[in-house]
Amino acid sequence: MRNRLSTNIISRHFQEHSSIYTFIMVLFLMGVIFGSIFVNSLSPHQKEDLFYYLNQFFGQVGEGKMVPPEELLKLSFWHNVKFAGLIWILGISIIGFPLIFILLFIKGIVVGFSVGFLVNQMGWNGLLLAFVSLLPQNLLIIPIFIFISVCSIALSTKLIKKIFIRQSLPFHLLPVFSRYFLSYIGAIAIITIAAGLEAYVSPMLMKSIIVSITN
Repeated sequence: MRNRLSTNIISRHFQEHSSIYTFIMVLFLMGVIFGSIFVNSLSPHQKEDLFYYLNQFFGQVGEGKMVPPEELLKLSFWHNVKFAGLIWILGISIIGFPLIFILLFIKGIVVGFSVGFLVNQMGWNGLLLAFVSLLPQNLLIIPIFIFISVCSIALSTKLIKKIFIRQSLPFHLLPVFSRYFLSYIGAIAIITIAAGLEAYVSPMLMKSIIVSITN
């Protein structure tokens, strides 16, 4: 019964905010495409410099000289919690919610640039490295960022309609903010799992790929 109720709540959430989800996902994909195209605008000298540092990093990974997993877990966790928290706060601030679109677009650019640069410099090996280094954690992090962004934009829209447009909509403050707070708690739980993948799974996969490429 509880599982069925949870499924109904999730289904209703996606149906109610389907247009926001569509817009945000398209915006994120545009960022990814823009980031991958931006790689081609770099000068040969800039590409050489970036690839030099990248080779050094890969060399350290291949030799097992990386940041300890516990430290990497903390860094990944706090970085993503702060990013999600900023989006969450922008939703409460009402007028700051347009910045959410910019943040997600930038996130898409970073992902697109990372994958595009590896592929540009290393071909199929670069694609394989991008797959093992970025995919495991981002399979969770990107959807959770999109989810918290939709919740933030939806809340801002409701607040704007209630405060500025003064629409007579049924709006009970405590339940709305309680659900909004729980959405952030849920996001933190997923981010914790993603940070674990980034700290323990991705480096192991990267090391195996780098060793197989260099041998």
